[in-house]
Amino acid sequence: MKLKCFGVAKDIVDSSLLTIEEQDLTTVGELKAYLNKHYPTFSQYATYQIAVNHSIASDDQIISQMDELAIIPPVSGG
Repeated sequence: MKLKCFGVAKDIVDSSLLTIEEQDLTTVGELKAYLNKHYPTFSQYATYQIAVNHSIASDDQIISQMDELAIIPPVSGG
C-alpha cells in the first residue's frame, strides 16, 4: 500500500511517498491507527485526513492495495 504525503505528513515520515507492507489494513480507521502507532507524531494532529482516490474518506471506508491513498495534514488559513 502506498500513501502520498503532503505538508507536515511528509516531514513526519521523511518522504513524499510512504509504502506500508501491512496486509491487514482494510479501512481508513485501521490505516490511521497504524500511522498513529508507527509514527506517534500523527496522534498530535487529530484532524489529519486520508484521501482515497482523490476524495476525503471517512474512517469506515474500505481501502485496498489498488486505491490511490494520500495523507492530508491539517491546514490553517489566515
